[in-house]
Amino acid sequence: MQLADLGWSPFFESYFEEYRIKDFSALRIVRVNRGNFIATNGVGDFSCEVTGKFSFKSEGKGSFPTVGDWVVASEVPNEPKAMIHTVLPRKSAFSRKVAGQISDEQVIAANIDTVFIVTGLDQNFSLRRIERYLSVAWESKAVPVVLLNKSDLCQDAEAKKREVESIAFGVDVFMLSARQQSGMGVLKDYIKTGKTVAFIGSSGVGKSTIINALLGTNRLEVNEVSELGSRGRHTTTFRELIVFPAGGMVIDTPGMREIQVWGDETGLEQAFDDIEELSKSCRFKDCAHENEPGCAVQEAIKNGSLDPKRFESYLKLKREFAYLADRQTMKASAIEKARWKDISKYAKKLKKDKL
Repeated sequence: MQLADLGWSPFFESYFEEYRIKDFSALRIVRVNRGNFIATNGVGDFSCEVTGKFSFKSEGKGSFPTVGDWVVASEVPNEPKAMIHTVLPRKSAFSRKVAGQISDEQVIAANIDTVFIVTGLDQNFSLRRIERYLSVAWESKAVPVVLLNKSDLCQDAEAKKREVESIAFGVDVFMLSARQQSGMGVLKDYIKTGKTVAFIGSSGVGKSTIINALLGTNRLEVNEVSELGSRGRHTTTFRELIVFPAGGMVIDTPGMREIQVWGDETGLEQAFDDIEELSKSCRFKDCAHENEPGCAVQEAIKNGSLDPKRFESYLKLKREFAYLADRQTMKASAIEKARWKDISKYAKKLKKDKL
């Protein structure tokens, strides 16, 4: 297998050129489990660790290798091991904010071409959750596709598909049943040699079942889903990149109980393009879409062309992005303050030593 089969392209080659002449290797991360990295060069797999220098210079979790990353590594002679020196720039990254108060990035998958947002057509179905996933997916710079799984369990599947299409502008939406092998063929149009797709969604929506069906074998463990609340256990406990025999790669990810936004508002603007367009027709450029006269958004809500619940979802996500921006500014300020404090201490020490 060649590097190109794993997604290598001129984009990565341009950044790797300086390392190639120093006899480093380019490897792609195929599995991450609690800080352990497995990478491949298409010929063999390597158990990898990051160097001490890499850890010291790291600016946070988001800079560490994740599934799909291309890394610069030095192979250990005569052993299937390698040391990771740096991560090559990512052409796309599906990220979320880590849980808790810390404003740090968790990269779920990197260098992906298509993000399959999987939801179940059972009690898991939620338009608001799909809107959130779409915002983060557009932010990743990959192309989102919505998969409505478990169509065999839904009496009004077509109606729900139309609901999703009404909020997923410019996004392909497909219905399927992985268990009954129905509607699976269309997915193969996205899984091609050199292309990477990632499956994202809550636990129990059937991501692993879909991948098994595409592979034609039970490669991934699948647990039964409770009928009470349609909740599934976290079958997938780590992130993994799987290379298909016929070409193409799939990244399976653990189910996410929550997905907090990361980045700026670019993804939000794309996911809520209808509201953004309405805003351009408001009388005032700084319209808050509340009680201002001439508000096109409020007018759309009144005449029924805009669902008020969708607008509430938009405002909630906008507040989250604003809060994230504030936290990042505070964090950057604290880091800069600490840096100058260290410089001041060092300067005082030099002055004292001279005396």
